[in-house]
Amino acid sequence: MRLQLDLQFFAGEKTEKASPKKREDERKKGQVAKSQDLNTSIILLFSFMLLFIVGSLMKNQMMDLFVHSFTEQIHLEVTIDSTMKLLKEGLIHYAIIVSPIMAIAFIAAIVGNMLQVGVLFTSEPLKFDLKKIDPIQGAKRIFSVRALVELLKSLLKIAVIGTITFTIIWMNKDEMMQLAFKPAESAVIFFGQVTIIMALSAVIALLFLAVLDYIYQKYDFEKKIRMSKQDVKDEHKNIEGDPFIKSKLKEKQRQMAMSRMMSEVPEADVVITNPTHYAIAIKYDETVTSAPYVVAKGTDATALKIKEVAQLHQVMTVENKPLARAMYDEVEIDEIIPEDFYQAVAEVLAFVYQMEKKVN
Repeated sequence: MRLQLDLQFFAGEKTEKASPKKREDERKKGQVAKSQDLNTSIILLFSFMLLFIVGSLMKNQMMDLFVHSFTEQIHLEVTIDSTMKLLKEGLIHYAIIVSPIMAIAFIAAIVGNMLQVGVLFTSEPLKFDLKKIDPIQGAKRIFSVRALVELLKSLLKIAVIGTITFTIIWMNKDEMMQLAFKPAESAVIFFGQVTIIMALSAVIALLFLAVLDYIYQKYDFEKKIRMSKQDVKDEHKNIEGDPFIKSKLKEKQRQMAMSRMMSEVPEADVVITNPTHYAIAIKYDETVTSAPYVVAKGTDATALKIKEVAQLHQVMTVENKPLARAMYDEVEIDEIIPEDFYQAVAEVLAFVYQMEKKVN
């Protein structure tokens, strides 16, 4: 009795890697290995790189907008129409200024997701589920190992960003002290450059941490979707029991066998035919076997395909109706021909070798 309980316990332990079907089912539910930190890091990296490249252009556009506002628009009469016009113009100008950042952030978000999970569209995570608002499950999530890991990750990110920021400020402290003696424009340019350097440095560090986080998320996901031995057996039983899947598997196996068989035809020495209903491809290699063996065989459409491949690769075809029919019934693919066929096959091969000598 105890042995039976132990076996049931171990059968229920999730020790097996997830099967392809299990992975596909989880993917359909939107359950994939994904690091949100990696997405955020990629978005920030692309955005700050764009700011570094076109920041001066955006600054000039904003300066032009401010100059226009305080030199021309300030003299306009305040009415509902003028206010709406100013608001509309201001929104259009600001939209034009920030549109490159918004576009690059959108593209970066897509790139980040594609790198991690590929193309995936599913509405499963958006469906209403009472378990998501269950207070007991919520408390378990708050005090789980995963929550502790997330807390440590957040503290590590704060420490890294704080260290990088302090280091860059400390490296530029002397120049900061002298800003009081420089024009305001120089001070703004200096702080802009320092800010971009701090941002890019912090993002690169976060990107490194995000890659580590992705590795952890992948490990955690693999652990989460593990299957027990019983799960594997049940899944296999369900798949085998489905007539549609069963027929698909058989069809796939037939296609693979056909493809493998056709790839062997160019290596054959001769194809013996009926001529229309049967085709048997024979090969003799004394370094492999002591007698000729069958590399491919088929009837009707398959036989026609074998002859087409043979003709394409200049493998000789010999018509011998009784031999083709008898060998098709008696010999399977990759089997050595029985002794009963030695004489007949030897005559065919001798004829083939003789014809090849004449050609050469």
